[in-house]
Amino acid sequence: MKKILAFGASNSKNSINKKLALFATTQIEDVEITFLDLNDFEMPIYGIDKENENGIPKLAHDIKNHIRNADGILISFAEHNGTYTTAFKNILDWLSRIERSVFLEKPMFLLATSPGGRGASGALGQVSSSFPFMGGKIAATFSLPSFGQHFSEEKGIINEELLNDFQGKLREFVKAVEVNLAVEA
Repeated sequence: MKKILAFGASNSKNSINKKLALFATTQIEDVEITFLDLNDFEMPIYGIDKENENGIPKLAHDIKNHIRNADGILISFAEHNGTYTTAFKNILDWLSRIERSVFLEKPMFLLATSPGGRGASGALGQVSSSFPFMGGKIAATFSLPSFGQHFSEEKGIINEELLNDFQGKLREFVKAVEVNLAVEA
C-alpha cells in the first residue's frame, strides 16, 4: 500500500490549506495517509547558535522520519507576504540541518490556495523552484484561487474546470509515486 505524507504548510487552526490538503488525500485510493499538523512541530526559530548549544530538536527528526517512511509527499502552501509561512520555513530550516536532501527524492504534489484570485501562486512558485535542490521530485503543482468561491467543506473543489485540473494533477502525482515504488522494488 502506498504511504502518503500530507499537511497544510500553515500553523493556522482554521487553515484553508489544511482543508485543501485533507481534501486531496480523500481523493487518492488505496493509500495509507499520515496527516501532520504543523502546530505539533513547533520548534525554536532556527539559528546556528541554538543548534550548536542544543543540537537539532527531536521534533525535526520526527518529521524527517515521516518523510523517510512516505512514498509520496503532498503539501498545500499558504502565502504570507508573497512567500510561504514562517512556521513552515522554520521547520524546513531545521530539516535541512539533518540532511541536505530534505525530501529524499520522494515524489511531491505541491498545492496552494488563498482567499484571493492568485491562489498563493507566489509561494507555490518559490517552493516549485527551490524544492528540487532539496531532494524534492515535483510530480505536479496545483493552485486553487479564491478558496471561498471554489471550495465547499462538504464537496471539496466545486468549480468543474478547477476540479478537472486538480484531478489530472493528482493522477500525475499518484503515477509518479507508483513509478518510484516500482523502481525501488
